[in-house]
Amino acid sequence: MIHFPKVRSLFELFCSVVILAGCQVGPAYRHPVIPAPQAWSAESSEGLGVWPTSDWWRAFGSPQLAKLIDRAETGNLDVAAASERLEEADAQAREAGSALLPAIGANANGGTARQLSITGHERHRIYGAGVFQATYQLDFWGKNRSASQAAQNTAAAAQFAAQVVSLSTASAVATTYIGLLGVQRQQALAQENLQRQRDMLAGLVAKEQAGIIPLLDLAQQREVTDQLAASLPPMAQQAEYLHTALAVLLGVLPEDLHLEPEALDDLSMPAIAGGLPSQLLLRRPDVQGAEAALKAANANIRVARAAFFPSLNLTASGGIESYALTHFTVPPLGIYSLAASMTQPIFEGGLLRGQLDFAKAAYREDLATYRKAALSAFGDVENALTDANQLAAQEAADTDTLRSARTSAQMAQDAFHGGSTTMLDALAGEDALLLAEESQAQARAQHLQALVGLYRALGGGWASHAGSAS
Repeated sequence: MIHFPKVRSLFELFCSVVILAGCQVGPAYRHPVIPAPQAWSAESSEGLGVWPTSDWWRAFGSPQLAKLIDRAETGNLDVAAASERLEEADAQAREAGSALLPAIGANANGGTARQLSITGHERHRIYGAGVFQATYQLDFWGKNRSASQAAQNTAAAAQFAAQVVSLSTASAVATTYIGLLGVQRQQALAQENLQRQRDMLAGLVAKEQAGIIPLLDLAQQREVTDQLAASLPPMAQQAEYLHTALAVLLGVLPEDLHLEPEALDDLSMPAIAGGLPSQLLLRRPDVQGAEAALKAANANIRVARAAFFPSLNLTASGGIESYALTHFTVPPLGIYSLAASMTQPIFEGGLLRGQLDFAKAAYREDLATYRKAALSAFGDVENALTDANQLAAQEAADTDTLRSARTSAQMAQDAFHGGSTTMLDALAGEDALLLAEESQAQARAQHLQALVGLYRALGGGWASHAGSAS
């Protein structure tokens, strides 16, 4: 057995230097302090601290909506692209982290050689060698470690961005589907009212032929019936647009999207609390993504600062070399080497200073972006709570109006058929009823969509459980 005590000692020294290296220069990351409101102005103190769940869309009680969102999570092209961007960022983080470890390689070679001396003697030999080599850049100033942290935080930002895309997609699917149900509800109401008006028109035709009513009443009823019929194609067009938009969100062709019949009134109206404002920033993936980008920018400053200091590189190699000659064999020889080199920037024409100033400016830009994201998050929740509360009140008011309009329209019809009022009064009652029905259906759809917006503003039940590298 061949022993290499000197090689072992040199490699032990090499490993010790690797472990001891790793100081960092430059500013340490400090979490920006963003003042949070004590409470939401659009919500009472009741229910604070309660947050949505990650499958918030199931609170609407629609199995079909749940299936659509599950389908979008796997078929939506934006979600797929965000997933690939996350894979790219993870790969870059692994690539940047490789500089923290030694690069180890092996080299082996062998062959035969023929030598002819000046006296004409010929000698053959067979040679072979095997060498392991390790190279490492001593990270005394933390340049490589800071670069790795920057890449890790960039990967974390990509992960948060993927969560934002997923939440936005789910919200868009829910909003579009509810809008489609709202238009379908308006179509059904218009169809029902059109049938009522056609039945009334048929009755008036008989009365006019019998001389009971004037021709003007018949003409007015026919005008109302024609107007209702003319309102149906735009509704069908809008419904088709929403169906196509929903198919695009799911990543399928419109003709491949088949929906089961479902009524707008079948959806539940979930109760949502705004939670504690102080916790919002930890429950918004866009805010967490902005902070991850800020951490990466801070690490990039340390990278730029470390570039001003010397770069130290260490190379170690060791192995065996053997020669076999024509008449005898030379015993294998242990070979090793240990080399170090240092590079110190002296004059770079302003390159290093420019890189440092750029990194600092990028950090200040990301800091402003983070603060804006935080303030926007608070504003989003305030607006979403306001929309949900006001549209709830609007739906309640429209429901009361619809109840009154039905009673009034029925009374006008009874009075007209009893001969105690004119056709104009009956038509006015029908117009008011149709308007009330459409307004109530629209208010309900908007109220449901506002709740979807509130879920999105609250982060959709997402929560940050682990911080990224700093």
